[in-house]
Amino acid sequence: MIIDDLLEILESYNVPVYKQGSMSDDSVYPETFVTFWNSDSEDHSHYDNDNYGSVWVYQIFVYSTSPDLTYSMIASIRKDLKEAGWVVPSRGYDVTSDEPTHTGRGIEASFLQVIEDEPEPTPEPEEENKEEEDNA
Repeated sequence: MIIDDLLEILESYNVPVYKQGSMSDDSVYPETFVTFWNSDSEDHSHYDNDNYGSVWVYQIFVYSTSPDLTYSMIASIRKDLKEAGWVVPSRGYDVTSDEPTHTGRGIEASFLQVIEDEPEPTPEPEEENKEEEDNA
């Protein structure tokens, strides 16, 4: 699944990863952490009333007590996502933090999941065509 691929990349940074908004009001913020949010998963390219795939759009945020780490980590995550086939059109934007000790930076990343059609079954040769092949 797309979320599994995203989490694999985010968890490779060895910092806590949370779904955006899942920390309780009384949670202690880790020194550095990453959050994500699936903001859309729209159909892509309709033809004959059927879609070609889905575009998964995620917001990814880095929060840290180190502004330098906030900027460098979001840049690295962007690079890793792009290498994995994600579209990340921006270098990022500042996001607010509920804690004055933390700075935040975010990016939006999209992934096109193409729906694979079941392959058409190969028809069995008709008996007379099979006999012709045997006689050839």
